[in-house]
Amino acid sequence: MSLITKIKQHQSQLKKCQQCPDMFGPAVSGKALISPVMLIGQAPGDKEILIPKPFAWTAGKTLFKWFNSIGLTEEEFRNLIYMSAVCRCFPGKKTKGGDRVPNKTEIKTCSRWLNREIELLQPKLILPVGKLAISQYLEVKKLTDVIGKVHSTKLNGLAVDMIPLPHPSGASTWHITEPGKSLLQKTLKLIKAHPVWQEVLRNKKGTIKK
Repeated sequence: MSLITKIKQHQSQLKKCQQCPDMFGPAVSGKALISPVMLIGQAPGDKEILIPKPFAWTAGKTLFKWFNSIGLTEEEFRNLIYMSAVCRCFPGKKTKGGDRVPNKTEIKTCSRWLNREIELLQPKLILPVGKLAISQYLEVKKLTDVIGKVHSTKLNGLAVDMIPLPHPSGASTWHITEPGKSLLQKTLKLIKAHPVWQEVLRNKKGTIKK
């Protein structure tokens, strides 16, 4: 069975998942494709589960502006980068407004989907977006400790570079005020200069094949 067939089967199974009673589906995934780069978001919002695709609303507009500045339009990014997340269903709203943060049980339950994608794709570069996603792999006390750096690590024996990004949410001012504003620009320069990102730019005309 080819790798792309395995990914398509994986996503088909994912969309049927109903293991978290307090989450709202259906589960959201990016395109089924093969890429050396994986973006890991936090969880879809209420608009994303209707569309359905990751980062399809306000935060996505900001996120794709960032990537457009380093060589990929939104369409190119969605066609060339595997888009994943810590949790795939919408967690619901908090009592006082804003999206609820998935709890530890929900994160653990959903982790099998993300872990399987990493196992299948064996990415060379991972871009975790937001503190929840970053903290699955790196110790995060403050975003300033991890943003603006390349973190070389191993996941189940797989050597991978991680370049964390702040969340592009309009509710957050972190990425538009200092020092976050400057650290974001430093991060984008690091991504653009990374050899794996350069490999993606060389393959802009079609989906990357291994």
